[in-house]
Amino acid sequence: MAALGALVKKVWSVRRFVVLLCAPLALVPVLLSLPPKEGRCLYVILLMALYWCTEALPLAVTALLPIVLFPFLGILPSNKVCPQYFLDTNFLFLSGLIMASAIEEWNLHRRIALRVLMLVGVQPARLILGMMLTTSFLSMWLSNTASTAMMLPIANAILKSLFGEKDTSKDMNRENEENQDLTEEKEVASDALSDLKKEEEYKTNIWKGFLISIPYAASIGGTATLTGTAPNLILLGQLKSYFPECDVVNFGSWFMFAFPLMLIFLLLGWLWISILYGGINLRGWRTKKSNIRADAEARAREVIKEDYQKLGPTKFAEQAIFFFFCMFAIMLFSRDPKFIPGWASLFAPGFISDAVTGITIVIILFFFPSQKPSFRWWFDLKAPNTETQPLLTWRKAQETVPWNIILLLGGGFAMAKGCEESGLSVWIGGRLHPLEGVPPPVAVILITIVIALFTEFASNTATIIIFLPVLAELAIRLKVNPLYLMIPGTIGCSYAFMLPVSTPPNSIAFSSGHLMVKDMARTGLLMNLMGVLLLSLAMNTWAKSIFQLGTFPAWANIHAENTTSFLAAVENVTLSALNKI
Repeated sequence: MAALGALVKKVWSVRRFVVLLCAPLALVPVLLSLPPKEGRCLYVILLMALYWCTEALPLAVTALLPIVLFPFLGILPSNKVCPQYFLDTNFLFLSGLIMASAIEEWNLHRRIALRVLMLVGVQPARLILGMMLTTSFLSMWLSNTASTAMMLPIANAILKSLFGEKDTSKDMNRENEENQDLTEEKEVASDALSDLKKEEEYKTNIWKGFLISIPYAASIGGTATLTGTAPNLILLGQLKSYFPECDVVNFGSWFMFAFPLMLIFLLLGWLWISILYGGINLRGWRTKKSNIRADAEARAREVIKEDYQKLGPTKFAEQAIFFFFCMFAIMLFSRDPKFIPGWASLFAPGFISDAVTGITIVIILFFFPSQKPSFRWWFDLKAPNTETQPLLTWRKAQETVPWNIILLLGGGFAMAKGCEESGLSVWIGGRLHPLEGVPPPVAVILITIVIALFTEFASNTATIIIFLPVLAELAIRLKVNPLYLMIPGTIGCSYAFMLPVSTPPNSIAFSSGHLMVKDMARTGLLMNLMGVLLLSLAMNTWAKSIFQLGTFPAWANIHAENTTSFLAAVENVTLSALNKI
């Protein structure tokens, strides 16, 4: 087995080396088949997309390629490329990551999770609901990967209390063999054996339902806030690049749109998982619960209660973090909620953004004391002069904040800027004539399906970076609000449920050893379908009033006029060149 593993690593390293060397050469025809500047930009984008999909280079390293290639190829000067890596959108995301780091430092997330599980009860369907609600809530503020990694140990502890510390699939096979032996030797009644087999199948299915619900809830929950997942912020950054006058998307307006969608999807997903894996038995609502299951649920209740008691009384630091977390959410939501004037209206227009709000709160975390301050200390001259630990230290932030995501976001914004400045986005828009006759509602469904399938095999961040420029130009061609296509594309790339490699949360759950690929495929197929239909419903109902999707906005019209003038200029240049020939 070790030799096989070593061979696989060698093959993979050779494959990476081949991709790194051959991809730039294989894409050379792109440079020759397009106008010079557009061709060079498309060359860089395709190269980055290939490296992202194959992970020939680390994702963050690939995101740095525009800093090198754009200036060398004459696409953008470095003084226009580098600032894209530190836009205010990046700092909004950074503020969310730092807040999440402080929450994890003081175990506030674990206290919230255990408290929710104590409230919902210990019946399997209720526990799955509690797991999904808790994971989705945490994923709104923490990364999807961190939320999944935190909830899985809690789920495993509960499952072991319900069914014992064993590998359910192996135990089930062993029990079946033992049951067959007992049948041959002692001629035990067939109905008793059948009941025992059904009980083992029930345990196996419940175990699978628990584990599969956590990564799915993390992916769904991350869509509810702008800071919940990277694609949401990439949308915000690319909107500011393509449509600088667009100001309808902010933390508050996004939350009003995405939070109801998240709740509906979460509820339907819970029903589907519970029915599929036996948490809800449609034919046995009135069936009396067995003594074995009742005892197991009692043990699970005790495990949750014991874990909660181990946390001890609520510390001052936890209370402080919870207060600043609430302030973080409330101030972001109320800055400019659109339906009423926000607190940002008290300041000069255009000066206060969500990044200012987020960074303001997280800076406080670095000096606010983690222990309750004593006012007597100021008046007691003999009191020891000991340094008080803050809620979050910079060393802890350095260790826990995933800084590579900031570079990944910056790479996406640099790519969008290159598309805009080189005219590549306009060139792509000019090739979308066949799609102009597609009804916009149908376009929304098709876009969501295509992106949801694409992101099953590629990083969701890389997926949305590649697709957003195309969606923006397609919206201009269809004469619809660009948000009508860009928002479904953004959320659709978070709906990756069918494969273990689709998202890191899926991989973490799959690595537990209790799930098979076919489990994720059959569960995720309907989850994907539900996501597409619910997203289409949301875009054609409450999203229209929140984002004014019923009209073609002035900020998009300006971009369309610039596009038209650019195309006219390209045609004139082409015609003059032909005349000279």
